[in-house]
Amino acid sequence: MTIVESEAELRGCYEQPNEMVQKKILPRLDQHARAFIALSPFVVLASHGPDGSDASPRGDAPGFVQVLDDATLLLPDRRGNNLIDSLRNVVAEPDVGLLFLVPGINETLRVNGTARIISDAEKLLPLAAQGKPPASALEIAVREVFFHCGKAMIRSKLWQAESQVPRAAFPSLGRVIADQIAGVDAEAADANLAESYKTRLY
Repeated sequence: MTIVESEAELRGCYEQPNEMVQKKILPRLDQHARAFIALSPFVVLASHGPDGSDASPRGDAPGFVQVLDDATLLLPDRRGNNLIDSLRNVVAEPDVGLLFLVPGINETLRVNGTARIISDAEKLLPLAAQGKPPASALEIAVREVFFHCGKAMIRSKLWQAESQVPRAAFPSLGRVIADQIAGVDAEAADANLAESYKTRLY
């Protein structure tokens, strides 16, 4: 087994990126990036902290991530499991990466930047959903913006209806948790999750 241990060795495994690929990386949000973010109901937030790296799904109505200007985004922290892994990482290390997805579009948008956590009521109020503002939000200073080609989506057939897996093909989350944690009742856990999906999304 060969272990790659340097950037030079790594580069030797791949062709050089073409000029267009290198030039498409922008330092600011252009009109196309803004339009894509306005259409996006889902983003993956990548962060890194003392305990390692983390990738967290964030989703809401299309455009829930607000574009304040061509260099600043505002990402509300909707109600979740209260582990606040990503937020703790940002406190320790502010560099973050965002991957925006739009259902039906194979291309994705990548945004890298520096985040800080804000909790000012006047800034959080415009981010309210169903009358409930988030507990906090990430204000992200954009450093790099670029569109990623659709090869991963095409290979995975992610947006094709025939690729959807029947729900019965995998255990419910309550069943999974019960198998992982002694003493948890699967049916009770599923009932609690179902209730939280109905009444505690925000």
